[in-house]
Amino acid sequence: MNAKELRDKTPDQLKEQLAELKKESFNLRFQQATGALENSARVRKVRRDAARVKTILTEKAAAAAGEA
Repeated sequence: MNAKELRDKTPDQLKEQLAELKKESFNLRFQQATGALENSARVRKVRRDAARVKTILTEKAAAAAGEA
């Protein structure tokens, strides 16, 4: 997922995406703690994707506040 794709989504869609990423992050951390994690690079990718979504949400909120 890249920032261009995220900017095309609505804030509600971004919030749903963020919730999914947080759930996945939790599951990956749980797997890592139990030693069942196959792909450790996925943890980093999910964390960065979540940060990307948060950044876009902040940008959209700032743009909305600037218009009002």
